[in-house]
Amino acid sequence: MSNNILEMKNITKEFNGIKALDSVNFSVQEGTIHSLCGENGAGKSTLMKVLSGVYSNGEYEGEILFKDNKCKFNNIKDSEELGIVIIHQELALVPQMSVMDNIFLGNEIGSHQKLDRLETVRRSNELLKMVGLDVNPEELVSTLSVGQQQLVEIAKAFSKDVKLLILDEPTAALNEAESKNLLDLLKKFKATGITSILISHKLNEVIEISDRITVIRDGKVVKNIQSIDESTENEIVRNMVGRQLDDRYPDKTAKVGAKIFEVKNWNVVDMQDSNKKIIKNASIYARSGEVVGIAGLMGAGRTEFALSLFGNLFGKKESGEVYLHGKKIDTSTVKKSIKNGLAYVTEDRKGQGLILIEDINKNITLSSVEQFSKRGVIDTHKEIKQSTGYMDKLNIKARDIYQKVEDLSGGNQQKVVLSKWLLTDPEVLILDEPTRGIDVGAKYEIYKIIDEIAATGKSIILISSDLPELLGISDRIYAINDGEITGVVNRHDASEEVIMKYMLGMV
Repeated sequence: MSNNILEMKNITKEFNGIKALDSVNFSVQEGTIHSLCGENGAGKSTLMKVLSGVYSNGEYEGEILFKDNKCKFNNIKDSEELGIVIIHQELALVPQMSVMDNIFLGNEIGSHQKLDRLETVRRSNELLKMVGLDVNPEELVSTLSVGQQQLVEIAKAFSKDVKLLILDEPTAALNEAESKNLLDLLKKFKATGITSILISHKLNEVIEISDRITVIRDGKVVKNIQSIDESTENEIVRNMVGRQLDDRYPDKTAKVGAKIFEVKNWNVVDMQDSNKKIIKNASIYARSGEVVGIAGLMGAGRTEFALSLFGNLFGKKESGEVYLHGKKIDTSTVKKSIKNGLAYVTEDRKGQGLILIEDINKNITLSSVEQFSKRGVIDTHKEIKQSTGYMDKLNIKARDIYQKVEDLSGGNQQKVVLSKWLLTDPEVLILDEPTRGIDVGAKYEIYKIIDEIAATGKSIILISSDLPELLGISDRIYAINDGEITGVVNRHDASEEVIMKYMLGMV
């Protein structure tokens, strides 16, 4: 008998003749936390989809052994019956259903087509207590935070008598406190004998929590790490990208010039409650070639500030002015904002930044259709020329411009979003969490693109929850707390401690 709960042998999976997985061997010891690392598109999620039955038996080569028994999963239900449960990065909850209905969706409690509501409530409370979530099981999921929804997904997994829990980027959209809570929960599960597989780009979390780490690159396992210490992070990065990254941030080439963008005394109130002020007398400026960071805790008002500047997409402007090259500009609508030189890259690239079912060409030209149309007729030759140009310029890795963006990795999707807005030729580019859910290699590419954009004389406003990222690429950093700008620090005077004090309103 092996102490491995799982063995995947010689797993090969192809898409249109391209090997996403190439003879992968992957094993997990029972009662451990085993992390799976790799760049976007390396094959991590594909491997887990094979394991969980998303890709059924016959759609791949190789074999799966779970608890020493050969398994052939034809669907997700088959794997769940053995206790293998996957929680995807995009949560599979129904927002307008209650917590308990989501937990037991497809596995409803009752008999003779009659639901047992009392037992459902009782079981839900047990499961919610197990995952440390104190909410009413009859509450709608839509009222919960992302972190709370993540816990509902885990409670749902435990309703299926989970033996092996697979989590795909579980902390990607969580704040620091929520992430810590989730990691502590995984440690608690481990103590009870539950085995977990963790897919994550947050290497500090991986190192903190993992017993073993497997690195996958280009569909192949390149490293199994069993002894974890301080040097592990560099080892992971080196194996992920196939080269040594001595510095996570490229050298700055952009020269900072004169002030070109300024926001003065900006006040925004809630759309439904005019007595609730969201942004309070905020003033910032940016110079040509400058990357200006905005730091703040979750809920501090960073995104709300950006959205209110870009067409009043959040809240209602009460007062304040925006200036470009010393001239007051109108940003009251998205169309006016774009016309007057602003662009905004959303933190939610899949939900708001892209049309996933459309191709790269259509997504890149989406915000610039007027450039290619005359009397209502689109000049497709000109459109294709621009899309191809940006695909080459930003090194978007895809078959061609007609590949659907839903099939691209996170890093390449983000490059498509950047291309879309660069095509509008903005003076000021607002980037909201531009590297969220992107691997270290792709992050480096995004950082280089940001520097190249700044080098053309543009101003960059960078919102990020990653303090090392802000410190690594920003020239100046503003801190925001409860809708107020609480301080600004130059690059050379900044540290995580200093920024955090401003973020907490302690200075």
